[in-house]
Amino acid sequence: MSSREQLLARTFVELADTLVADFDLIDFLHLLARRSAELLDASAAGIMLSDQRGGLTVMASSTEEARLLELFELQNDEGPCLDCFRVGAPVEREDPQAMRSTWPVFTERMEELGFTSAQAIPLRLRADSIGALNIFRTGQGPMAADDLQIAQALADVATIGLLQERAVTAEDHLAEQLQAAMNSRILLEQAKGVVAERTGLQMDDAFQAMREYARVRELRLAHVAQRLIDGSVEVPLLLPRPGPPAEPDTQG
Repeated sequence: MSSREQLLARTFVELADTLVADFDLIDFLHLLARRSAELLDASAAGIMLSDQRGGLTVMASSTEEARLLELFELQNDEGPCLDCFRVGAPVEREDPQAMRSTWPVFTERMEELGFTSAQAIPLRLRADSIGALNIFRTGQGPMAADDLQIAQALADVATIGLLQERAVTAEDHLAEQLQAAMNSRILLEQAKGVVAERTGLQMDDAFQAMREYARVRELRLAHVAQRLIDGSVEVPLLLPRPGPPAEPDTQG
């Protein structure tokens, strides 16, 4: 089995395991975004989920550039993710010219951020879409057929896992849970800014430091973010401690 097949198998297991007591939706969505980028040989990936009003909200991104592009897409109501969510089917264009024709404002911003193509895969169960997975690449042309199948399989497994985790709740309670996760996302962005400002880290690295801190201590990301914002966790505690100095080589 190749390393890609091994990673794919491990990812499916992780995405299906949503019935644990300490399930963390934000961490789950970041796992989906990061693994999608790795498995599809993409530059970045991002996740949008529908909110209580039927619109979309940026929930997770594998890089800061992807997050900014997804926010831009929502602000301008233009881009593949929005179309994908509306039609409930994968959306892509053959080449940059076709992208500019369909999404001129989005495509210009996408190229400014270093990407040359974008595809969107629906997070769906049967005919119902709950969001979309964005794939951003630096290569041109449509996604390979095998990669498109893998992307849709990842999105489908993630959707089933999300809905299964909430199967015992009423539909209105599901909406409340999604709204709570969206509120947590706002806290995370604020906390990332705090960490980046005080340490000089890039936003992506600041998030990884928060994520590692939460995982080691078995805390939810939202709890860590809140503690960073209110000052009950000091930013330097997130950073890895340097190891002891190496012993001098006295041989030879």
